[in-house]
Amino acid sequence: MSDTPNSEPKSSASNDTKLNRSGRLFIKSLWQSVQNILSLKEGVDKEATSAGIRADVEFKGHAAWILVFSIFIASIGLNTGSVAVIIGAMLISPLMGPILGIGLAAGTNDVDLITKSLKNFGVMVIISVIISTLYFFIVPTPEINLELKGRKEATLLAIAVAFFGGAAGIIAGSRSLKSNAVPGVAIATALMPPLCTVGFGLATGQWDYFFGALYLFFINSVFIALPTYLYIKYMRFPVKEFVEPKRELKVKRLIYSFVALIMIPSFFIFYNVLQQSFFATNAEAFLVKIENSLDNTGTSIIDRKVVYDKERAQITIALMGDPVGDETEALWNSMLSDFGLER
Repeated sequence: MSDTPNSEPKSSASNDTKLNRSGRLFIKSLWQSVQNILSLKEGVDKEATSAGIRADVEFKGHAAWILVFSIFIASIGLNTGSVAVIIGAMLISPLMGPILGIGLAAGTNDVDLITKSLKNFGVMVIISVIISTLYFFIVPTPEINLELKGRKEATLLAIAVAFFGGAAGIIAGSRSLKSNAVPGVAIATALMPPLCTVGFGLATGQWDYFFGALYLFFINSVFIALPTYLYIKYMRFPVKEFVEPKRELKVKRLIYSFVALIMIPSFFIFYNVLQQSFFATNAEAFLVKIENSLDNTGTSIIDRKVVYDKERAQITIALMGDPVGDETEALWNSMLSDFGLER
């Protein structure tokens, strides 16, 4: 009888120990499963990946003709507002090659490759702008459609798509067993349409389209190259070795300076796009509040225009119906601060 009270605490402690051990084993097993699922190192062919990117950097012969054809296809698609035609141009465009080459070169300290990639990339861009400009200069000026408008400005979502698309592209392209992800990456990152929109803006003298599309193309290119560079570094691709330590140090400094030169402005651009996105969201919420306040008043909003500017942003609304009093207008102005729209 004296042993009975002590047996229960021992049994309870033993059960708690077993539960704790089982819980730890389950968490460890679950974590190992997650690591296996998310592991990037299995199936990577570094040599073939490097060789493939280097081959795609080349711009001569068939690559030049494919670029020309993709420019015409994208221009026709933008002219007619055809999504299917634009997708076709994105699928065959060789613009991704030099961009991935820049990411690989920066990650492996290869000055020769980065020089070659930048040179070919610049040539491709110039040819694309010239041909698309000639196309839109010759054909009748198209009506502004949604496809042209969509390439007029960079948005937060467009930057996110470029980054994640670039990441998917380099990951899929580095596998020894190729997948069908690469064509999807070409569609998602959308390089050729904004470049042809630059030609449209130049041919028609619409500078908002010219600069806006060029801005979008640049930011897309940077955020495609960035995940390539990060992936090459993470996977520890073989870096170019130099016999002279001084030469190696000089090359590394040059590469890092180039990466900083490209990335620092792009992050400022990203911040600006982020601010613009926040402004658009807050402005829309503000306009919904105004619309709700006009219910059953005999006044309604028939048009709206939201313009973001770092110095002074504007929200313009056109009303129809009964006039709005000064008190109501003052109330709306006081509501701006509630939505972070003081400026």
